[in-house]
Amino acid sequence: MPESANAHARPKLTERIYQQIKRDIFEFRLLPGDRFSENEVATRLEVSRTPVREALTQLQREGYVTVLFRSGWQINPFDFDQFDQLYDVRIVLELAAVQKLCTMDPPPDLSGLTQFWLVSNEERSGDEQEVCNADEGFHCALIAATGNREMTRIHRDITDRLRIIRRIDFTQPARIAATYDEHSQILRAILARRSERACTLLKAHVEASKAEVRKITLHKIHETRRKQNPDI
Repeated sequence: MPESANAHARPKLTERIYQQIKRDIFEFRLLPGDRFSENEVATRLEVSRTPVREALTQLQREGYVTVLFRSGWQINPFDFDQFDQLYDVRIVLELAAVQKLCTMDPPPDLSGLTQFWLVSNEERSGDEQEVCNADEGFHCALIAATGNREMTRIHRDITDRLRIIRRIDFTQPARIAATYDEHSQILRAILARRSERACTLLKAHVEASKAEVRKITLHKIHETRRKQNPDI
């Protein structure tokens, strides 16, 4: 392969490896505390060590893994205290956004959200990934609708850092149904300019999601470890 073509192809390969390792973490194929080497990943994915190292370095910058001196890499444990702090900041931002949305003149255009969330039970999506993406989009859209770019930027950063556990909230059908119910109530309160009710509903919604993902995450880790080692 010509050198220019090789230089163009490697970033794509690095991105593919990065996404695969990240999926392995998100789907609990790699558990918090697991140790592995670059050679093991390279052999499993049938690639060279260089793009593996580049992908792991990117994951290290994002806080998913840690390089161990002379002993490979380790999946970082879930830091629930940090997640709680991120959720607290997220709630503050979203409550401020809702308060502003309820007083804006003219009112914000939330038609994109109402088309997805204010539907009949028969029209609701049961697809875990679609609802997960739509949930993230719902909260980001509320912030963006305020027109505050700095608030939007900070909220997006928090959203990115919480994504590893937030997606777990949609592995249970009951949670998908609850999300539809709660989002529709929040939207209707905002559209009716009932600021206090909208804030109360939003805070309860985020707090419930936070508690649920902690419970599900701990359960999934325990179950995966039990299957790997039935003697646990």
